[in-house]
Amino acid sequence: MITYPSYTAYTLFITCWSAIGIGAGLYLLRQAAPYGRHTSSNWGPMVSNKIAWLLMETVVLISFAAWIPWSSFQWASISGFMIGLFLLHYLHRSFVYPFMIRTNGKKMPLVIMLSAILFNTVNGSLLGIWFAAFARYPDNWGTSLPFLLGVVCFGAGMWLNWWADYRLIRLRGKGDTGYKIPLGGGFHYVSSPNLLGEILEWGGYALLTWSLPALAFFIWTCANLVPRALSNHRWYRQKFPEYPAQRKVLIPFIW
Repeated sequence: MITYPSYTAYTLFITCWSAIGIGAGLYLLRQAAPYGRHTSSNWGPMVSNKIAWLLMETVVLISFAAWIPWSSFQWASISGFMIGLFLLHYLHRSFVYPFMIRTNGKKMPLVIMLSAILFNTVNGSLLGIWFAAFARYPDNWGTSLPFLLGVVCFGAGMWLNWWADYRLIRLRGKGDTGYKIPLGGGFHYVSSPNLLGEILEWGGYALLTWSLPALAFFIWTCANLVPRALSNHRWYRQKFPEYPAQRKVLIPFIW
């Protein structure tokens, strides 16, 4: 039988976890996380990009699923729908995306993989506990404004994230590991539409679930991806003198 924490302890932990996320975001504004185009061997032992992505994303599914009473859960409910959206994102991220990326021979620091595993384990567990023990929605929640707006944001964000990720993947030929300027679609407006899509996706999830753990997930997403988008923008402008001057960092026409 699964034992869940008290709601008081649960909310206190989420508050502290969110505060740590804000601190991490402020740190990452000064120090780019060393993976992808910013990778560095100065951070210790390295591990294959593909293996790292597979491990650090799969752990979300494991930590989330460990808290759910699968046989007795009311799947034909609004909570069941919310769980389905979460699983849709992470099944793709765990078992499709890692096998599509073209990063042959590329590595990331082991410490980055382990920190991502910690982040995903905590956030997956917090959401799993929410749906298993604390989620209570009124019968009309499926027609409420936060839910409907959240579903639209989640769907639009997921589409933009997937579209931009695969546009980046297609920039590389077989065996190619170099970088090029991405063009078209969301890339006409911002340097990292894939990151913008993921932020929009989890902002929508926080709205549609109207829950503290999803809000904490959104805070951590912003803490990781806003500094990443800024680092990417600076990197593109330094590496490519012809980089489009009108392209913004993350918010079209604004920043």
